[in-house]
Amino acid sequence: MTHTISNPSSLHNPVGYGYSHVASAPAADLVFVAGQYASDVEGHVVSDDFAAQVAQSFDNIGRALASEGLDFSHVVQLRTYIVGHDESKLTALLEVISRIWGDTPPTQTLLGVAALALPDMLFEVDAVAVRP
Repeated sequence: MTHTISNPSSLHNPVGYGYSHVASAPAADLVFVAGQYASDVEGHVVSDDFAAQVAQSFDNIGRALASEGLDFSHVVQLRTYIVGHDESKLTALLEVISRIWGDTPPTQTLLGVAALALPDMLFEVDAVAVRP
């Protein structure tokens, strides 16, 4: 394994919130995936539904990873951006993260923001992965 994800017992258990505290990748070959949103191949936002935007954004992250011969198991860090963040939006995000990573989500920073690059964007996510 090229990286480990852990949650020190001296900190709270964050898995229920969709992230882990620490990712360690000694001698890592890192891959950075720019912010992905719910875009189709022409860059148009595919839905005005928040949950659908989250799902499409992560699908796009998966495609970017695949272009480098990687998958979600190689991701060690996420940064997520939510327009008008509230608990219902957090729930939608956690469903996708749980489906992809189960009980071992990568580290994550979630930011509630007023707006993103395009007016129809409600969610954006970027990722850092470790090449094996």
